[in-house]
Amino acid sequence: MKLLHTADWHLGHQLHGHDRHAEHQAFLDWLAATIAERRPDALLVAGDLFDTANPPASAWQQLYRFLARLRADHPALNIVLIGGNHDSPSKLDAPHELLRAFDLHLVGSVSRDSAGQLDIERLLVPLRGSDGAVLAWCAAVPFLRSSDLRPAELAEGADRLVEGVRDIYRQVLEEGRRRAGDLPLIAMGHAYLARGQLSELSERKVLGGNQHALPGDLFTGADYTALGHLHLAQQIGDKVHYSGSPLPLSLAEAEYRHQVLEVDFHGREASVSRLMVPRAVEMIRLPEQTLDEALAAIAALDLPECELAARPFLEVRLLLPKPEARIRERVLAALEGKPVRLARIAPRYSGSGRELAAGVRVRLDEMSPEAVFRLCYQRQFEGEPDDALLASFNEMVQQVKEHEQ
Repeated sequence: MKLLHTADWHLGHQLHGHDRHAEHQAFLDWLAATIAERRPDALLVAGDLFDTANPPASAWQQLYRFLARLRADHPALNIVLIGGNHDSPSKLDAPHELLRAFDLHLVGSVSRDSAGQLDIERLLVPLRGSDGAVLAWCAAVPFLRSSDLRPAELAEGADRLVEGVRDIYRQVLEEGRRRAGDLPLIAMGHAYLARGQLSELSERKVLGGNQHALPGDLFTGADYTALGHLHLAQQIGDKVHYSGSPLPLSLAEAEYRHQVLEVDFHGREASVSRLMVPRAVEMIRLPEQTLDEALAAIAALDLPECELAARPFLEVRLLLPKPEARIRERVLAALEGKPVRLARIAPRYSGSGRELAAGVRVRLDEMSPEAVFRLCYQRQFEGEPDDALLASFNEMVQQVKEHEQ
């Protein structure tokens, strides 16, 4: 049996205000072509289908058109999708009965009966071959929110969130193993595990409390665990994998090669290989430099003409000794006529970075406001504030004093 594992599509995502619909469509087209070429038995999408709980209508259309395309082209393909922390559980679950009629499994949330017992049946999906025979079982557990967790008993010092998540996976995987027997059992989840590597700026820890470091032994009994949430593909312990996102979701991921994981089973043993996702739109990150150097680098950019949706994203990183006037206007003027989209200007100032009281032998409340202001300035910028800036500061101090009288 063969499956493809992907996650964190974030349909509807914008990068610093720029729409990414065309990039997502390029990925979905590539994924459809890859499925046609590689002929997997199943496609697993481990959460964060959308970027927000209320995605635009175009994002919903994109997802449903893709699912309809797969079902028409590959009637026997098993398709299992779960909700992530960015998704709305109720919105994902709303078309459940309709999707199930087309043998599409989209699980947005866990549910319980009137006695509080977990509805395990909905979370266990048989993965079938083209002849209808069961090849494996999939435990499709969506992102678990605090309200989903009801641990029966807690040992002294145990964390409710961790034990609540553990209890749900224990119930589902025990029943899954009973049904699977000697067949592979695959777990799906959307969580932040201990030792997981976060991607700078584009993820957040989830659930809160001690839970944002869930233990990897949650998935004991599974022969492969397909996870979502971390945007960098990585393996956490034995048989537990994050596929990572298929698109860079922050400029910090510009040099990272995004991927989809292909998992081949021989009996219950899984071997994993990486399928690299082509980059539809490039990201250009200028090195930290002065404003004049950055303007010269922009002038030297030689880029081919292309339609707006295919233009590279540009990040201008600056290292400045002090504030500069009209930075954005000057950068935009330098970009005039160039086929590139300005995503971000990131200035960093070369001040001392010292704590405010470092090297100060008197109490701050014994210093004049101007002396404290000078220390603050030197912490962030090089040199001393000029006379005009000091005059403006002292004028504000005087206004505050007059207001207090």
